[in-house]
Amino acid sequence: MSANYVSIEDIHPGRHGVVTLSGYGINVRVDRGHLLVEDGIGADRHKARFSRVGHGLKRLVVIGSDGMVSLSALRWLADQKAAFVMLERDGSVLATVGPVRPSDARLRRAQALASQSGIAIKIARELIDRKLLGQEDVARRRLLATDCADSIAQYRAELPRADTPAGIRLIEAQAAGVYWALWRNLPINFPRKDMLRVPEHWREFGTRVSPLTGSPRLAVNPPGAMLNYLYTVLESECRLAAASLGLDPGLGMLHADTQARDSLACDLMETVRPQVDAYLLAWITREPLKREWFFEQSDGNCRLMSSLAIKLSETAPSWGRAVAPVAEWVAQTLWASSRKPARGERLLPTHLTQRHRSAAQGVHALAANPIPKPERICRICGVALKHGQIYCASCARTESSKNMLEGARLGRIATHAPEAEALRGATQRRQADALRAWKPSDLPNWLTQDVYQNRIQPALKHLTVTAIASALSVSLPYATDIRKGRCRPHPRHWTTLATIAGVSG
Repeated sequence: MSANYVSIEDIHPGRHGVVTLSGYGINVRVDRGHLLVEDGIGADRHKARFSRVGHGLKRLVVIGSDGMVSLSALRWLADQKAAFVMLERDGSVLATVGPVRPSDARLRRAQALASQSGIAIKIARELIDRKLLGQEDVARRRLLATDCADSIAQYRAELPRADTPAGIRLIEAQAAGVYWALWRNLPINFPRKDMLRVPEHWREFGTRVSPLTGSPRLAVNPPGAMLNYLYTVLESECRLAAASLGLDPGLGMLHADTQARDSLACDLMETVRPQVDAYLLAWITREPLKREWFFEQSDGNCRLMSSLAIKLSETAPSWGRAVAPVAEWVAQTLWASSRKPARGERLLPTHLTQRHRSAAQGVHALAANPIPKPERICRICGVALKHGQIYCASCARTESSKNMLEGARLGRIATHAPEAEALRGATQRRQADALRAWKPSDLPNWLTQDVYQNRIQPALKHLTVTAIASALSVSLPYATDIRKGRCRPHPRHWTTLATIAGVSG
């Protein structure tokens, strides 16, 4: 069976500069100076070709390990200042390759001795302080939980007294317990047509601890899987930022050294995690999730389909920009602690933010592109929508008719409620009393039926319905009929109508 290729424009990096490859038989190579990428499953293949000028590529993300990436392709990406990120299907980072820059051995030596010099505690305390500040902001402004935000602020106030990594981690864990408890009962919405295929435990955020692992790994519901993947993308950006500044991503200040992770990258992640949380929170509270974006493995582990993983990968540059000033602050702190700088020795370069170059030129850094917005889908059928819509055209008609019928039903119930019956009875008694008290002799001699028909009725069109209803103490529908001439009121109202219409004898 021959492969079906889509056009190059269909997988163009766009304004976010991210291209994500997934499936089987992934191929990344260079041909005649152009970068060729190919992915897909079976006969459904995607292929693109990028030149060295005007490609717009910033990140090449590969999900999975079935395929081939040539050395010349890695060199092509390095020459174009583009990063290569390889992720496992469960969301773990397999490899990151970014632009190569020479590193200063003095900076790495200061990083290795940070625990002995005491600078590691200072850095760890500052990173967790920024993290707790972000969590407090999410709890206070987005989840509207003032009491929990105050509790997080109290834990944050204890950080200056923590003088060991274990003490800092304890404060962080206590604040995390308060923070994630707010998320537990958040409802997760799906299109109405998907609800029969959605497991019950997918319909709320639940706990951050997976029953499969006793940790956040291997999430069992969609929001947990999305958050894990976003954290993975953030971790890859932290690795790239640390390596770009000449730091060793594996030598951490807070996280213990282990074989399975880069501890410094995990340290840098902490400050940006609340921003990732806020992004996911805005998504799940404003838009429903489509059932086809997820699949459930035999053990209950929830995984992301490629379409959603590609969408989440587009956020990588945003997290890279968020972690850049933090990584540069860590590098500068280590550099300043290494030794007394010589006279005339320049500051550590700011490769990520270009802050020194902007300050020297007297200009501000360029504005960053906004973070990609969640895909807006129909609340009923799940088809993609334009910005500002809630339902597609077909579902909008059905929902409008349904709402009108429901509104009419509720209106009928409300009009026959005891309170409505009591109000209606009081009004009828008041009008009957006024009718019995009125005498024909109370009507001026000049105010005849012809005067009302030819002079007063035409003048009522210049008055509002509210003014007529208020003057006569009648309902708005009855005042509307009087104004339009569909109903002639009782003669006892003619004098009042003549007065407000400006008609005299």
